[in-house]
Amino acid sequence: MRHRLLGKLSVSEIGFGTMSFASSYGESPVEEDAIKVIRGAYELGVTFFDTAEAYGPWTNEVLVGKALAPVRDKVLIATKFGFAIDPDTGKRGAGLNSRPDHIVRVTDAMLARLGTEHIDLLYQHRVDPAVPIEEVAGTVKGLIEAGKVRHFGLSEASAGTIRRAHAVQPVTAIQSEYSLWTREPEPAILPLCEELGIGFVPWSPLGAGFLTGKVDASTTLAATDFRSISPRFTKEARAANMALVELLRRIAGEKRATPAQVALAWLLARKPFIVPIFGTRRLDRVEENLCAVTVSLSAQEIATIESTCASIVVQGARLPEAILQLSYR
Repeated sequence: MRHRLLGKLSVSEIGFGTMSFASSYGESPVEEDAIKVIRGAYELGVTFFDTAEAYGPWTNEVLVGKALAPVRDKVLIATKFGFAIDPDTGKRGAGLNSRPDHIVRVTDAMLARLGTEHIDLLYQHRVDPAVPIEEVAGTVKGLIEAGKVRHFGLSEASAGTIRRAHAVQPVTAIQSEYSLWTREPEPAILPLCEELGIGFVPWSPLGAGFLTGKVDASTTLAATDFRSISPRFTKEARAANMALVELLRRIAGEKRATPAQVALAWLLARKPFIVPIFGTRRLDRVEENLCAVTVSLSAQEIATIESTCASIVVQGARLPEAILQLSYR
C-alpha cells in the first residue's frame, strides 16, 4: 500500500472507518469477528484507522483499541469529540459540546478507551456554534503541546471556520462526506485544503454502500439501520439514483474491476491529498476495496464519468435535516 500525506502526516492512501462495527447499520457484530476484520485491514496494508467517541458511544473506541493494540506503533488512529455525551455515563445528550474543559476531559477518556498514550489525529466531529473555533483550536493546541494529541482535524466544517482554526493551530485534515453522489466539498473546501496544505478525508466514499451496487430499490433496510431514515435511501430515491450505479458498473466492466473500486479510484484521482476511508464488516470487502489502488482511470474515463454525472440529478438529501444542519458551519 502506497502512502499519502495529510498535511505532514503520512498514512496509507486508503484508510479504514470503523463506524460500521457500532449499531449504525443494525445490530453490532460480535467483538471477536470485528477485531479480525480490523486486524485484517492492517495486514492488507492499512495504517490509518478512524473512530469516534460518538460511535456507541464509546464502544467503538474500546474495540479499535483492542484490535490495534498489538500493532499500535505501526498504525495511526483518528478519533473525534464534539457531541454532548456525558463524560460520566456515556449518555448522548442533545446537541454539541466543544467547551475547552469538556474537550480536555473527553480526550483523557478517549486515551484510556483506546489504550494509548497519544491520539494521532483528533477531529472536532461537528462545529459547535456556541464555542468560537479559535477556542477549540487553542485547546487542541494545548493537548498537542502536552503530548496527548499529535494532529488536529475538523469534520464537516465550512471554509471560513477551517481558515480561522488553521490560524491558531495548523489543521492536518478535513473529514467530510464526499463521493460521486456527494460533491459539496468541491467548490470551496478542496481548493482551500490545497491552498493551506491540509489533507482531505472523504467519509462514506461508497455512498453508505449504495455505490457498490449491492443496494437497490428492492433492498430491505432494518429499522435499526441509519439508512432507513435517510432521504437518499427511500425506495424512490434508490430507484432514481441507480443511474450512478449503472455508470460505475459500465466503467468497472471495461476495467475488470468492481463498482466500489471505480468509485474509490475516482476519489484517489481527484487530488493527491485525498485519503478516503471506507467501512465494512467483511474482510473480503476490505480486500476488494483496497484493490482500488490498482485501478487507474484514464483522462477519457474520468471525462466520461464527469459528463455522465453532470446529467444525473441525485435524488434525496444526503442526511436527515436535523443532522444536515450541523454541517458546514
